[in-house]
Amino acid sequence: MIEWLTLALATFISEDVTCVAAGTLIARGQLSPASGITACTIGIVAGDVSLWWLGRFATTIIDVCPWTARWYRAIAVRARGAAEPLHRFAERAIVVSRFLPGTRLPLYVTAGAMGVRLYRFAAACALAAAIWTPAVILTTVAFQAGGSAVPRAAVQSVLAEAILAAGALMTLRGLRTLGDERSRLRIAARFARWRRWEFWPAWVFYAPVTLWVMLLAAWYRGLTTITAANPGIADGGTVGESKFAILRALPAGWTIPAILLETGAPERRLADLRAQASRRGWSLPLILKPDVGQRGTGVRRIDTWEVASAYLQEVRAAVIAQPYHSGPFEAGVFYYRLPHWSRGRILSITDKVFPEVVGDGESTLEMLILRHPRARLQADIFLRRHAHVSNSVPASGQRVRLVVAGNHAQGTTFRDGAHLMTPELEARIDAIARLTSGFFIGRFDLRYSSVEAFKAGTDLAIVELNGATAESTNIYDPSTSIWSAYATLCKQWRLVFSIGASNLRLGQPRTSLRRLTRLVLAHLATPLFAQLSD
Repeated sequence: MIEWLTLALATFISEDVTCVAAGTLIARGQLSPASGITACTIGIVAGDVSLWWLGRFATTIIDVCPWTARWYRAIAVRARGAAEPLHRFAERAIVVSRFLPGTRLPLYVTAGAMGVRLYRFAAACALAAAIWTPAVILTTVAFQAGGSAVPRAAVQSVLAEAILAAGALMTLRGLRTLGDERSRLRIAARFARWRRWEFWPAWVFYAPVTLWVMLLAAWYRGLTTITAANPGIADGGTVGESKFAILRALPAGWTIPAILLETGAPERRLADLRAQASRRGWSLPLILKPDVGQRGTGVRRIDTWEVASAYLQEVRAAVIAQPYHSGPFEAGVFYYRLPHWSRGRILSITDKVFPEVVGDGESTLEMLILRHPRARLQADIFLRRHAHVSNSVPASGQRVRLVVAGNHAQGTTFRDGAHLMTPELEARIDAIARLTSGFFIGRFDLRYSSVEAFKAGTDLAIVELNGATAESTNIYDPSTSIWSAYATLCKQWRLVFSIGASNLRLGQPRTSLRRLTRLVLAHLATPLFAQLSD
C-alpha cells in the first residue's frame, strides 16, 4: 500500500521517472503489474486535473482585481477565435498532447482557463493515461528482464489495460453525447416516459386488465359475450369493423359526412375522390384515413391533391375521406345504456388538447419539441411527422401545431373533461345514440367550435364512433393515477359484458369464438400506417 501511494504521489514530480521506477519494481517482483500501472495511472490523471484546476483558479484570482480583470478580458476577446477550436477538439488535443512532451502543461492550464468542461477534460486524460502509462511501464519491464520476454503478469496487465482503455473510450463517447443538448434532452425524455404509465408498452399496462377481462368472460359465459353489446355494429365493434359503415348508421345532421374509396388502382381512386368531393362541394383540406384502423394510425390531413395521390399510392386498403372540421376543439364522449334503460348515460368525457410549440426565432423545430415538457415525451412521433421541417426555425411567437388526429398514441394530450359534462350534453348524446340502431356502448369522437355551445348540446360533429372495445380515454390525463385508470377500465369492461349478456337474453346473436379469433389475428397481421399519421 505504501509503494502504491508513493508511486501515485511521485507522478506529481515526474511522470516519466515514476513510470520507469514502477517498471523496475515490477521486473524485480517487488510490485504487482496491476498495482503499479493503476497507481501511476491514477496519479497521472489526478495531476492532469490539478493543472486544469490551476487554470480555472488563475482566472478566478485574476478576475478579482479590476486592473487584471480588464487585462484578462481584453486578452480573452482576442483569443476567442483560438478558444473555439480548443472547445471543439478538446478531447483529441488532450489525448495527443500526452504523447508530445512539453505540450501538456500549457494545454491543460489553458483548457481550465478557457472553460473546457471538467468531465470532458478528465475523460480524455483518463483515456490517454490508460494507453500511455502501461506502455511506458511494460517497456521498462521488458528491458529490465533482459529484453528476452515480458513476464506473464505483465502480459495479463496489458490485456487489463486494453480493456480499461476501451472502457475509457466508451465513457468518453458517452460523456461527449451527454455534452450535446439534443442528446441529453432525448435521454431525459426516455426516462420521463418510463416514469409515466400512460407511455408504458400496451402489453405491460394491459396485463392486469386482461386478467379482469378473463374473469368477466368466465362469469358472463364466454369472451364472445362482448360481441353482442352492439348488435347494430359488426361483431359489436370489437375489432376490424368498418368505420364507414358505422358513420352511415349515425344521424346525418350530427355526423361529419364521409365517402369510401374502395381498394383499386391509386389513379382511379384519386379520380373518384376528386369527382365525389366536387359533387358534394367539398374543398381542401380533407382528412383521409383507413376504413379499418386503430389508435389513429394512418390519419392524415390532405392539403393538396399531390399529397392525396401519394397517400393513396401508399395505403392500398379501403380509405375514408371526410371534409376537415377545423374545430378547434375535440372531445371523446364514452356513452352506455343497458337495453332495459329508458335513457343512457355518459361514463366519461375526454378533453383533447392538440400540442403545439411556440417559436423563439432561434431554435429549430426539433429543439423546440425536445425542450417542451410534454411534447418531448412523444418526440419521435412528432419529429417523424415533421421530418421535412424539423430543422426549420419558427419565427418568434409563431405557433406550430404538432398533430391533427385526436389520438393519444399519435401525440394528442388527453385531459379529463368532467368540466364539460352537463345534463343538456348528456341528453343530446343519448338522443343521437338512440337514433343509431343497435348501439349501446362505445365512444363518440366529436369536434366542436364553441365550448358553451358544446355543453349545451347544440354544437358537435361526430368524427367517428368506436364500439365495444373503445377506451374511456380520460384515463390518460397526466394527473390520473394508474389505480384510478384501472378502476375506470374495470368498470368499463364490466358494463360491456353486462350489456352483451342482456342483449343475449333478448335473443341477439353473438360472434363465434372461431370468427372472433380470426378477426383478431387478421387485425394483428394488418400493417400499420403510423408513418402517415397526421
